[in-house]
Amino acid sequence: MAKESIKAREVKRQKLVAKYAAKRAVLKEAGDFIGLQKLPKNSSPVRLHNRCQLTGRPKGYMRQFGISRINFREMALAGLIPGVTKASW
Repeated sequence: MAKESIKAREVKRQKLVAKYAAKRAVLKEAGDFIGLQKLPKNSSPVRLHNRCQLTGRPKGYMRQFGISRINFREMALAGLIPGVTKASW
């Protein structure tokens, strides 16, 4: 389980990325790299980190499902993910 402060930091970064997305696209198209450098560092989408939606775990993230591998296995074993049987992993 990730700390609440780390989850909050990630949410803050997502908001900044959304806020500056249009401005960043215009500056990139114009080739104004000085202007890009003046934007906040956390407004870059590269700084976002994928985390499990259930636990906030940063490692073993499965992009297709949006959860970590551990939660995926638990949910598959409980029958919550259709089409997955224990023999398939």
